[in-house]
Amino acid sequence: MIRAVRYERFGGPEVLDVVEVEPPHPAPGEVRVDVVVAGLNPADYKIFDGSGADRHGVWPPAGVGHDFAGVIDEVGENVTRFAVGDQVYGGKRAAAIADYVIIHEDDLLIRRPEGLAIEVAGALAIAGRTACAGIDRLGVTAEDTVLVGGAAGGVGVIAAQLALLRGAVVIGTASEKNHDFLRELGVIPVTYGDGLVDRIRDAAPDGITAAFDTHGGTETIDAAVELGVGIERVNTIAARGHRNAQGAGSVDASRDDLARLGAIVAAGQVTIPIDCVYPIERVAEAYEFLMAGHLRGKVIVVTR
Repeated sequence: MIRAVRYERFGGPEVLDVVEVEPPHPAPGEVRVDVVVAGLNPADYKIFDGSGADRHGVWPPAGVGHDFAGVIDEVGENVTRFAVGDQVYGGKRAAAIADYVIIHEDDLLIRRPEGLAIEVAGALAIAGRTACAGIDRLGVTAEDTVLVGGAAGGVGVIAAQLALLRGAVVIGTASEKNHDFLRELGVIPVTYGDGLVDRIRDAAPDGITAAFDTHGGTETIDAAVELGVGIERVNTIAARGHRNAQGAGSVDASRDDLARLGAIVAAGQVTIPIDCVYPIERVAEAYEFLMAGHLRGKVIVVTR
């Protein structure tokens, strides 16, 4: 028997159970991944609490989690892209937090390059693709000064660094405890809350030209509009439609985009901090921590 995290009814983290199930085996075209790390995302709890179930097409009883990294230990017939022993990372909706994941070789599955830590690889699929999609949709260039809302969070910290790699100046909202960390990355930090517009003006006296909200709420969007950014250059992952702001989700980024990001991280050009590590038995606690917010980077669950 193997372990898997499942839930039988909608609710908060208290509905999550670590249960024993029969080991799965791959069908033709599929592989089995022995999962070492699973990354947590807000989309996960929006599924198991019911608020995002219809959007993602997942209803109880169901598994939990999307991002994972591990090693292929079994392959089905006709698999050509992977072999037993391959170190991989990727994503599969409502399945990742378990000892094993079954995934088709043509789905979101990538070889893990040397230099990409398995802890980071296991937390990369959703946040990485969302960051890539957001920065691409904004068309960020070296001529831009970009405001990133939630610049120390899982998506924000990647998006901010991708914008920096394009030569942009980046202003990032964050808790004061994360300001020194952002400065080390090259991001100009500003604190959330009342007076944000004035703090952005002080940080960027020549103005900002684009904004990417990864924090939620409407503060980043409202600040950008007040500072004269056209709504076509304001993007959000959490408040789509507010002031007609557009949204960029991970579905807009391809498997190739994720592979390229993995290579960039492996080369040391992008840093992705891991805030907390939990064993699979404490998965409910891990989601409680994630839901409390104000993280630096990602939260992961490990199976060993």
